[in-house]
Amino acid sequence: MRPCNPLPSHGDIPRGPLVSGIPDRRAMSDATAAVRAMSLLRELARAAGPLPAATLSSRLGMPRSSTYHLLSAMESEGFVVHYPEEGRWGLGVSVFEVGAAYTRHEPLEHLGRPLLRALTHKAAAIAPVIAHLGVLHGRETMYIARETTTAPVTAVVDVGVRLPASLTASGRCMLAELPPSQVRALFPDRHAFVDRTGRGPTSPTALRRLLAAEREQGWSFEEEHVVEGYASVACAARDRSGRPAASVGLTFRTDRVTLSNRQRMARLCADVARELGRRLGAPRAA
Repeated sequence: MRPCNPLPSHGDIPRGPLVSGIPDRRAMSDATAAVRAMSLLRELARAAGPLPAATLSSRLGMPRSSTYHLLSAMESEGFVVHYPEEGRWGLGVSVFEVGAAYTRHEPLEHLGRPLLRALTHKAAAIAPVIAHLGVLHGRETMYIARETTTAPVTAVVDVGVRLPASLTASGRCMLAELPPSQVRALFPDRHAFVDRTGRGPTSPTALRRLLAAEREQGWSFEEEHVVEGYASVACAARDRSGRPAASVGLTFRTDRVTLSNRQRMARLCADVARELGRRLGAPRAA
């Protein structure tokens, strides 16, 4: 009697549906199309503006017919938009919707919340604080996670709240990591600035100088720029592309923390920001 063939190990099992013991070619083709579609989105995201289909085909080494077919399918789902007068393609509104969902939920909040709890515990030895994660939303900082010490701390920072990025330490630590051209586009003139307490930058020149100083020291600090009696420190966490993905910050009463303790809090934020960046796949610093 011939011995039965052993069951295949996990590594031996072909991926995808099987047809007569052979991987389904249609499934493999669908997977290839999905990879190419993601490559198209990534290339459009890198570009400064809309691109012709021929350029996309050339850059990605894809047949033109496949490129046009994928772009048409992606257009029907809202992931790309065609500009007929220019003969170019750009990102569609569905990309924004997916990105907004990413910002709200995955993976920043889930990866960052345990780190925030640990940060709150360590900072509590210095003073009562609110620890928070923020992301840039245009000219604003939007807070997506928050933890606080047992001692009550009353401040405007809460999940879903948006504050002017130019006034918050959370916003400025991320602005400091952006290309200067992007900061200029966000804050082109005095009309782009908000004044809440009479403090903080109110012009592109003032913001540029402040960002340069904070970039040099590695963390941002604001005192009563948003709410009188409160101050914040924050550091930026980078993603796998090296861009600022989120801010890690601490908010506290100004009368409870000395200058040296603010620096201690900034170091705590920097440690958490590096760890969050590592979890997001950020490249290691040279």
